[in-house]
Amino acid sequence: MDRHSFVAGTSPYDAPDMPAGTRVRYFAPAPALAGSITAYNAYGAIDAAPRVDPFLPMMMMVNILIDAGPVSVRIRNHRYDDVPAVALYGAMTRPLVATTQGGIMIGAGISPVGWARLSRRSAVDFHNRVAPLGGLFGPHWGERVRADLAAAKDDADIPAILDRHFAPLLDTPHPYEPVIAGLGAAIANDAEVDIVTIAARLGVTTAALRRIAHSYFGMPPKLLLRRARFFRSFLREPGLVGGNGPRTIEPAYYDSSHYLRDAGSFLGTTPRRFLKQPADFLRGSLASRALTLGVAAQVLHHVDPAAH
Repeated sequence: MDRHSFVAGTSPYDAPDMPAGTRVRYFAPAPALAGSITAYNAYGAIDAAPRVDPFLPMMMMVNILIDAGPVSVRIRNHRYDDVPAVALYGAMTRPLVATTQGGIMIGAGISPVGWARLSRRSAVDFHNRVAPLGGLFGPHWGERVRADLAAAKDDADIPAILDRHFAPLLDTPHPYEPVIAGLGAAIANDAEVDIVTIAARLGVTTAALRRIAHSYFGMPPKLLLRRARFFRSFLREPGLVGGNGPRTIEPAYYDSSHYLRDAGSFLGTTPRRFLKQPADFLRGSLASRALTLGVAAQVLHHVDPAAH
């Protein structure tokens, strides 16, 4: 599959109103993997001229480049040049800014439950980082996945290929899974909950909850709750998915200045300034993800593994 065939494809789940020569598409994983994989995505651009795109902070993700020019990534002041063809993007609290030169970028979002099943490495080791995947999921796993994706005839093959490669790695539940899933549900759904309440609800100490958050979510629980609170409000900004009408912020915010302080932490600027920059892929991502999965931002996505 090359960039031309991908961009020429169409689906009712494509992001609408993308510029000519570009395309964004999201895919749901197989139901059996939905507790471990948040979604699959594909971004494509035909033109090899350099373009710069911001992306919102995310959970962990495997990113695979197909028919692509060199890619560099900036997170805050740290720059990663010549990103590997198969890379691991850690959980992030700041936007990722990618400079690309055409091609296809295919991603697989990994939930905290998925990370617990996939790796013994602590997720905090990859916080706000981009790293080569290497042998993390087994010898040559990334190379095999990339080869199969490159040989795909059609973008509709992407989810089946990724399901096939991830399924054997995700078939053994982790003993801490109920607590990991419970924390994920609280982060995604509870606007005003605190870590003491969550720990009591899950039957663990706050110290244990912090260790679990570091190991499988990549950051402390308070930071996870702040990030979710901010993006629930940010996605209501005018011009974004769900932003129909005046700005409304979470009741947990004291006032607008409180919200803007969090914007400084998670966007590095005000929402208005952030949204003034060119962001076709970002807006396309939010739209396509909402169409496919019903949740525009990955950091607010949670599926209880017990449901599957």
